[in-house]
Amino acid sequence: MTKHHPNVDAPATPDYIPAAGVDFMLPAYDLMTRLFGIDTAHGTLLSQAATSKPADLLEIGCGTGSLTVRAKREFPQAQVVGFDPDPRALQRARRKAGGLTGIRFDSGYAQQLPYPDQSFDVVLSAFMLHHLSAEARSATATEVLRVLRPGGTLNLVDFGGAMVPQDGLMARVLLRNGHVAPNLGDGIPRLLQAAGFDCAEVATQRTHRAGRCTFYRAVRPA
Repeated sequence: MTKHHPNVDAPATPDYIPAAGVDFMLPAYDLMTRLFGIDTAHGTLLSQAATSKPADLLEIGCGTGSLTVRAKREFPQAQVVGFDPDPRALQRARRKAGGLTGIRFDSGYAQQLPYPDQSFDVVLSAFMLHHLSAEARSATATEVLRVLRPGGTLNLVDFGGAMVPQDGLMARVLLRNGHVAPNLGDGIPRLLQAAGFDCAEVATQRTHRAGRCTFYRAVRPA
């Protein structure tokens, strides 16, 4: 039976981490991500997703929409959706997408996606998973599997994997971060496999400013 949740508006007192950590830093968020090399990681993630030739694409935790808009330009024939609970970030995302068709931004939580079963060919997740609690991580993985079509892919990048202190100052900071701890080692593949995905690590990149970023491709079995 098709499962479909009503859209969930972000609460007045946020129970999520804003895109820049705190709301007042939002105007500087895009500059900060460029300085940390996140644009390069986005490019790698889109190259990874290109093999699926998506007709319908969803980014969960889209923040200010940089990756969602870039995905629309990369896949101009696709219907592209960005999804995030932060209303201020979504305002910026919609401004970035001005003039583009076949793209929209919805508000809500990844652990309760407001889309019917088998709605998307590709789901993207970039540096979002480490923000979630253990319960929300499991629910999000289950929801992403649900909204993907058989053979569809979740393409995910986040801090973690084989990160070690020798990966730099930011790596040493992240290794002490409780939010990142579940991503270390094989934490992400185990999470996604438990939800029903076939999952493999695709690549890992050591960056001076952002520590180690690791890429995963998870397939919903046909």
